[in-house]
Amino acid sequence: MKRTKAGHGAMALTGSLVARVERTEPDPGTTEHSDAEYDGVVERLLSQYRPETLWVFAYGSLIWNPEFDHIEQRAATAVGWHRSFCLKLTRWRGTRELPALMLALDRGGSCNGIVYRLPGHDHFGQLGQLMRREIDANPPTNMPRWIKVRTSQGPLRALAFVAATEGRAYAGRLPPEQVADTLARAAGHWGSSAQYLFRTVSKLEESGIRDRNLWRIQELVARQILAATSSEPGA
Repeated sequence: MKRTKAGHGAMALTGSLVARVERTEPDPGTTEHSDAEYDGVVERLLSQYRPETLWVFAYGSLIWNPEFDHIEQRAATAVGWHRSFCLKLTRWRGTRELPALMLALDRGGSCNGIVYRLPGHDHFGQLGQLMRREIDANPPTNMPRWIKVRTSQGPLRALAFVAATEGRAYAGRLPPEQVADTLARAAGHWGSSAQYLFRTVSKLEESGIRDRNLWRIQELVARQILAATSSEPGA
């Protein structure tokens, strides 16, 4: 399902480097949403657009860990949005003491990713499962939204998660060096931020998608991990 040929050269960030910083931290808390609130989010989405065919646009962890059934996938481009480490996390892959950064779609540019077509039944239940995975803080900064995407077989409307710039977890546009410093060190009860980056970039490459910003960040993270661990026994 390759869209474009990935660039030459292997990733600097490797599984063995990630293993040097891999750890888990205690979960600091539970979700801030009730089932009724999640159901309300889904009802609002379906009141805005009730698709005959439900597509979800994936650009980060949903590419390598979708956690939903799908019956088709296509390469797709979201125009007017770009992939960015612009959300601050104090759970999952970070803590309150050392927050992580997570990918979201931010305004401007374009983003190559993958759209998944979900089965034609129980859209309410499928979207509810997706909301429970992707939305934590209340009010959320990672907002579900219907966006237009381009595919080789024509345009589609798909559900994506975009950054609310007024949200309390919005970190803004950070320089690659600052993003890399965070990703090289942060971890939470789901594991390290370095692992999240490694899996995302690896899957994008496997799909023929080279994101220049993420490619630069993985190089910087690899350097930081090497510098921080090279004097450790067995490194």
